[in-house]
Amino acid sequence: MAPLFLDPGVFNRRVALDQPVVDPDGAGGGETVWQEVRELSVRIEPLSVASRERFGQREANVTHRVLCRANDIVERGLSFRLGGRRLIILSVHDPDESRRYLVCRCEEER
Repeated sequence: MAPLFLDPGVFNRRVALDQPVVDPDGAGGGETVWQEVRELSVRIEPLSVASRERFGQREANVTHRVLCRANDIVERGLSFRLGGRRLIILSVHDPDESRRYLVCRCEEER
C-alpha cells in the first residue's frame, strides 16, 4: 500500500483535545466533565447526518472525519472541542500504517 500524502496545510483548524473526568457527587455517582489535554491542528470533514424521531421529537446524528498528525494521546472516548461544539471520538486508525497520520470517526454531541 502506498503511503498517504497530505499537504500540511490541510490541518487548518485548532481544536482542544479533551478527556472525560467523573466529578463525584458524594452519593456514589458523579457528573462527567471534560478536561483539556492539549491543543491540536486538525482537518474536519462532515460525513453524514441521520435524523430520527425519538420521544416525539426529531433528533439529528451528525458524524465527522477528523484527521490529525499521529500521536500517542488521541484515542477512542476522548473528544475534540471546537468552540461550543464537541466531537466525541468513536474510532481511531492509522490509514496507511505509516504512523504519520490518524483518522478519527467522530459523532457531534447533542
